[in-house]
Amino acid sequence: MKNKVFLFLLLAQFSFGQSKILHPESYLQIVRTYHPIAKQAGIAIQKSEAQILQARGAFDPILSHYSGQKTLDGKNYYITQNPELSIPTWYGIELSAGSQNILGNRTDPSQTLGQTQYYGLKVPLGKNLIIDKRRAALQQAKLMNKMAFENQRSMLNELLMDAMDAYWSWVKSYRVLQIVQKNRDIATRRVDFVKRMVELGERPAVDTLEALTQQQSFENAYQAKSLEFDNAGLDLSVYLWQANNTPVMLAKDVLPGELDQAFGLMAQFDLQLPSLLEKANSNHPELNAYQFKIDALNVEKKLKFQGLLPKLDLSYQRLNQDGSTKNSGSWLDNNFYYGLSFEMPLRLSQGRAEYQQAKLKVQEESLNQSQKKQQIEVKIGRYFNQFESLRKQIEVQEKASANYNALVKAEESRFAQGESSLFLINSRESKAMEAAEKLTDLKAYLFKTIYALQASAGVLM
Repeated sequence: MKNKVFLFLLLAQFSFGQSKILHPESYLQIVRTYHPIAKQAGIAIQKSEAQILQARGAFDPILSHYSGQKTLDGKNYYITQNPELSIPTWYGIELSAGSQNILGNRTDPSQTLGQTQYYGLKVPLGKNLIIDKRRAALQQAKLMNKMAFENQRSMLNELLMDAMDAYWSWVKSYRVLQIVQKNRDIATRRVDFVKRMVELGERPAVDTLEALTQQQSFENAYQAKSLEFDNAGLDLSVYLWQANNTPVMLAKDVLPGELDQAFGLMAQFDLQLPSLLEKANSNHPELNAYQFKIDALNVEKKLKFQGLLPKLDLSYQRLNQDGSTKNSGSWLDNNFYYGLSFEMPLRLSQGRAEYQQAKLKVQEESLNQSQKKQQIEVKIGRYFNQFESLRKQIEVQEKASANYNALVKAEESRFAQGESSLFLINSRESKAMEAAEKLTDLKAYLFKTIYALQASAGVLM
């Protein structure tokens, strides 16, 4: 099914004669769907999702069991069985429940013989109360997942911009080839026409040489432009892939659509500078990626701040002896165990150093984000200026090309009346062909600029 979709897109939306038309929208869809870089970006997201799952593993309940026995010189010191279930929670509190069965004649006096059931908790009251390594790892993994999505958008932005650059180079080379081919065919027919005129004695024999020289010049130009078109097709094939990760060579009968018809695509794009700058500042993938990275570093900074706090952990267990469900007295009166541990480095050297480093990392990335924002705004401005300039150049070049064609027709009319020469016609024709080539080049460059402008604002993917 996927291969059918690919073939449908590659052969495009309609055929012209025996040739297939590859439109820019179909081509872009092929690149988005099948290109390896686009797939690699998706793999990066899957890897970040696996990291989230790994970080969540720190909150998985743990079932453990300890079994021990000691005998020496025939004396039974102790036999211990201790199954336990512990449940870490998001707020740093760890719940636990278990059973301890101790038998023997020489046990630790603090140990309770027989079977004791217990349930309780462990609570950090100082360090690790607000955040700990488990919570920090999960928060950072989620932020890295969001960052992976932005990196995917950024990679697609660059990929599609490069792909469209190759596409419009292919379109330009084909249209220029058509222009040269048309002039070559006209020059070939003129050679035959001039030969007949010479045979009839209406033109000097030197005109045959003049016409043949022009035809040979156009033939050489046609061969050169044909080579450019073939190579442009090879460059385009770099971006054509199938669903099974197999590259596809562009078929010879696949051709681009009319260049002038592509101007209808401009209505699909935002080509207003203020709007593009606003979109870039609010949702550019590179700026978003920086923000998620800064957020992750802020989580690290928050975690490192815990190193400045004293470690104060409270443990409490409620005890039941020999399966009894009776607990006399209050929670702090009978049948309980509690512990309180305190620890604090006197100079806090490590904590202060790590916290300072975390703060500096945030400042460093914030500066990088500001610099990237400026670079993006400058790039958008440059592409927009280029777009405006190209539109004006195309308007002028269209008039110039029309004027050159008018001069060619006028010179041909004068030649038919015996008032001109083949040299002047050839000169006018060469200038007209150069003007048409330049116009085609400007139009293709305009579309390259439009796609580059969208990519610079982060809205091409």
